[in-house]
Amino acid sequence: MKYMEYEREAVVEYAKKWAYSRNPQYYNFDNVGGDCTSFASQCIYAGSQKMNYTKNLGWYYINGNNKSPSWSGVEYLYQFLITNKRVGPQAIETTQNNLQIGDIAQLSFDGKKFSHTLVIVKIESKFTLRGIKIASHTLDSLDKRISEYNFENIRFIHIERVGI
Repeated sequence: MKYMEYEREAVVEYAKKWAYSRNPQYYNFDNVGGDCTSFASQCIYAGSQKMNYTKNLGWYYINGNNKSPSWSGVEYLYQFLITNKRVGPQAIETTQNNLQIGDIAQLSFDGKKFSHTLVIVKIESKFTLRGIKIASHTLDSLDKRISEYNFENIRFIHIERVGI
């Protein structure tokens, strides 16, 4: 398999452009469970430019009714990114010390189920959550510190490369 680099700056540019509005090319999921993971997927796509059209198990968006579960579902996105060995973004779960801009964080508010996806847009310090800033939808945010959230658990997803 061949690989290409994940364009982290493109992820941040997209996040900054659309953090407080909605790209009309994509369905707005705010009223059907939240738009946070769809927004994160849009950002990841800006940095990867590759979708994986494998039915059910891939990661793709054609329209609001024709998309993979991983495009807009928190757990499904996580599963796709860390298990994908084919076309599209490929990632590992990591610690905050190994984060880079363009990576993903997911929050669990009850300590059991992860239910919110965030895009890392700025890292001032990897050693404190105050030093990591995000962009997100549903609760639209840009340059918000992860430490401002009240959560029980957090996981970090580092995108390593893009399969082509």
